[in-house]
Amino acid sequence: MTGFPILSTIIFLPLVGAIVIGLLPRGSLAAMRGVALATTLATWVLSLILLVGFLPGRPGFQYVEAVPWISAFGIQYKVGVDGLSLVLLVLTTTLTWISIVASLGPIRQRIREYLISFLVLEVGMTGVFLALDLFLFYVFWELVLVPMYLIIGIWGSANRLYATIKFVLFTLVGSLLMLVAILALAFSYQAAHGGDWTGAFDYERLRGFAVDATPFTLLAVGPWHLDISFQSLVFAAFFLAFAIKVPMWPFHTWLPDAHTEAPTAGSVILAGILLKMGGYGFIRYSLPLLPVAAHQWAPLLIGLSLVAIIYGAIVALRQPDLKRLVAYSSVSHMGFVTLGTFVFQPQALQGAILQMVNHGLITGALFLLVGIIYERAHDRTIARLGGLAGPLPAYAALFGFFVFASAGLPGLSGFVGEFLVLAGSFAYQPWVGAIAAVAMILSASYLLWMYQRVFFGELSEFLRSLGHHLADLAPAETLTLVPLATLVVVLGIFPGLLLHLFGGTVDGILAAAGGATGLILR
Repeated sequence: MTGFPILSTIIFLPLVGAIVIGLLPRGSLAAMRGVALATTLATWVLSLILLVGFLPGRPGFQYVEAVPWISAFGIQYKVGVDGLSLVLLVLTTTLTWISIVASLGPIRQRIREYLISFLVLEVGMTGVFLALDLFLFYVFWELVLVPMYLIIGIWGSANRLYATIKFVLFTLVGSLLMLVAILALAFSYQAAHGGDWTGAFDYERLRGFAVDATPFTLLAVGPWHLDISFQSLVFAAFFLAFAIKVPMWPFHTWLPDAHTEAPTAGSVILAGILLKMGGYGFIRYSLPLLPVAAHQWAPLLIGLSLVAIIYGAIVALRQPDLKRLVAYSSVSHMGFVTLGTFVFQPQALQGAILQMVNHGLITGALFLLVGIIYERAHDRTIARLGGLAGPLPAYAALFGFFVFASAGLPGLSGFVGEFLVLAGSFAYQPWVGAIAAVAMILSASYLLWMYQRVFFGELSEFLRSLGHHLADLAPAETLTLVPLATLVVVLGIFPGLLLHLFGGTVDGILAAAGGATGLILR
């Protein structure tokens, strides 16, 4: 593969598929679906080839592609991959083709526009995880907003316009502040280099500019190139953008509405990938580019993370709607990601990255399962869905599997990430780990109580009235769930498969951010 621009191919192949779909005759719906599925599968295969060829022990970024773009301001098209971006890239390509398969039946109107929106969305998501130029990163970050706006606003449920406007307002405000932060960093770099813009938006150069490369601790700080108060202001702007996307409490209120109104595949991508963009931003940019500010802000972010973990679990416990329950569970689970990021412990940061991957697999599957029953019953009210285990045994079994995975059952992937975050949190401050551990009990409570009410007992009168419409899993539905279940088992038993990939990346980020190193699990 030497010399082949595999990263650019992965990013823009879905765009080629979108163009082809746009050129197809209006009535060729089967061809449109085939092109979308073939394109996303090809992108997924390329990401697996990238995974096989990746060298975990090599420092820095691999497969780097750099081309001048807006030379007057030092802006370039530069992409590359390390262990952190690689695992999130493969998660993105995996969930995208699964989402396309999940959309083949439920989406019956404006199919061409829907498929084009989904493929453009994949372009933005992959670009976010691979960009090594901050301006390019911002372009891809904003690109994601447009197709997701259309997917929720056109193919969503009854209150989709309210949910869409709320989603756009929250994320757009955060994005604009992030743009200000990026420009501030670039202007600082340019001023420090005699007015030369070369490299002003380059992530690798900015990382070296932010702090001396010599390893340091908070007791022995190296020579800072960025003023501490300046770092704090830039960190605040990045914080709002990433915290809204995660979303952290109290910026989470857009998420339940967006999930509730989005079509099933939209919820899968929203929970599985878009939330991870916020966690990725904190780890990739906030820690190594603004290390002093990261330590200054850490107590606040740890506190907000603990609130999100407990609050999300308690609110999920009281939800009458199945989809909103899963949505609030995301607030709780993503709290572990931000907690693991800002305790500056290697086990915790590894756990945060694992938690992002595992949450994408498990919660994505739960949203698929909620969508399956909604297609049959057109209702997600927990009180009306009793006794499903009788007529839908395969569905009940898979739903139970992912419920236990989400609750953190040892042996499944959901356990490993949360365990590592808790281990690192206890090493940071025992009381922080103790508070976070309470969420494990709450998580099991709301998930198992929901499962008992929905699947056991007598079949409800409402479900009985559906008659033959209450059918078990179809082959296409099974196809979307079995790969996710397989990954949950494999990564639960062999988490080292991922830890080995991003262990070096975690070590480098913590070294740049002044955190503990040397305890990386391989």
